[in-house]
Amino acid sequence: MVNNGHSTLVWYYWGMYHEEQVTCPYCGESFTAFIDLSQGNHRTVEDCYVCCRPIEFVIESDGAQLLRVDTFTDDESIN
Repeated sequence: MVNNGHSTLVWYYWGMYHEEQVTCPYCGESFTAFIDLSQGNHRTVEDCYVCCRPIEFVIESDGAQLLRVDTFTDDESIN
C-alpha cells in the first residue's frame, strides 16, 4: 500500500518518532534529535551531530507523545 508516494510501513515508523530540538551539553550547539516514542520512558545514548560526543537522553513519553527530554554528559549522568 502506498500513501503519497510513501509505503504504509514508512508512515507507521514515522509516526513512532518525534523530532525534538535539543542542545548538546558538551558543545552547546542545537540539533534535531529523533525520539522513539514507542518505548515510553527510557534512556538512550546518541552522539551529538556536531561534536560527536555521547549524550545521554532521558526521555519521558506516554507512548504517543513526548512529555519531557533531558540531556546529560557522561559526568552528569544519573543512575
